[in-house]
Amino acid sequence: MGDTKKVAVTGFCWGGRITWLYAAHSKNVKAGVAWYGRLVGESSANTPKHPVELAANLNAPVLGLYGGKDTGIPLDTVDKMKAALADSAGKGNAAAKASAFVVYPDAPHAFHADYRASFQKAPAEDGWMRALAWFKANGVA
Repeated sequence: MGDTKKVAVTGFCWGGRITWLYAAHSKNVKAGVAWYGRLVGESSANTPKHPVELAANLNAPVLGLYGGKDTGIPLDTVDKMKAALADSAGKGNAAAKASAFVVYPDAPHAFHADYRASFQKAPAEDGWMRALAWFKANGVA
């Protein structure tokens, strides 16, 4: 049986985006790890809000793991999210203040996907260890 006091969320690509959104939506989530999830975008009926717009609503700290050579998620969007988190932290949001990013300079999108040509062993292993440590530090592992 699961412990509802230790709810965490992680996801890759689209799931990374959902990790940010869920950490902003649910008060039950205690920590998240987003693997190269989009942070900005055009709003639509299916995607009315994006993580950068919800930084002030973050209920749990999120560790963002991103690739410096990700052609689909430019680093300026990571910088926009960092700025939104800093603004929210300055307004007293503890989860925003506790959130962090690791950017692997030479890693492309999907660097953890060991079944794809984009797989990068060193960043994937480092990211996995950081994810486990993040969950442990935030009391969910």
